[in-house]
Amino acid sequence: MAEEHWQIQIFKRSIKKKDKLKLLEKGLKINTKDTILDLGCAQGILSHFLRQKGGFWVSVDQDFSNMQTAKSLLEKNLLQIGPRTLPFKGESFDKVVSLDYLEHIEDDVLCLQEIHRVLKKGGQLILSTPHTGKFLMLHRLRSLLGMKLDFFGHKREGYNLKELKPKLENAQLHLENHRTFSRFFSEFIELIINFLYIKFYSKKGPGKLRDGHIKPASSEEFKSKKKTFKFYSLIYPVVWFFSRLDKLLFFHKGYSLLVWAKKSD
Repeated sequence: MAEEHWQIQIFKRSIKKKDKLKLLEKGLKINTKDTILDLGCAQGILSHFLRQKGGFWVSVDQDFSNMQTAKSLLEKNLLQIGPRTLPFKGESFDKVVSLDYLEHIEDDVLCLQEIHRVLKKGGQLILSTPHTGKFLMLHRLRSLLGMKLDFFGHKREGYNLKELKPKLENAQLHLENHRTFSRFFSEFIELIINFLYIKFYSKKGPGKLRDGHIKPASSEEFKSKKKTFKFYSLIYPVVWFFSRLDKLLFFHKGYSLLVWAKKSD
């Protein structure tokens, strides 16, 4: 039996990614004839599962190393893009799915304008981003631990709805719905894992990759950390159980924001 792609192995031990995929599978309705732009596909992990919902997908990213990694999993319809305009005609896509990408972009206003341009009339944007707010204390802990934005490849920490909604409206993208997820316990686990990877495994200094360097960026790097990953796999059931304590915090907003917006006619 062939070994699973290393990206899928990571996904199966990623609480945050699995929670995000559950929300997307419920909230992303795709017709068989839909054309979908996967804007900022990163290593292609979530793209792999979303493509199984049908439609014609084109996955793009600025980072060439991301595209190389994603190609091993997605195989086709991948394109490296530049930092500004998208290389597509206007009204080319029924939907744009952009997951944890906007916070990496220097000019987020232009990015949203380009999304509006390539969407068909009535087209939908599904966007996720880190969620910010004064009561989300783990952002402060991250800073105290010396985990600078550069290590994540971020231009900004993220957005709250009050900040993001006007940006969407200015790009003529009407907010339809929103959800937050990854409450304190899930986010705390993610923070500790990222901290340990940066401290003991990442290359010295801020990563030059679009996503920084908080996880393996290639098959070779994953293989070199295989023993550590096997150990984490052993304790994963305990980690997962700890993360489910989030359910006790139903009154608390999550550290990730997921929005659905529609192109204004």
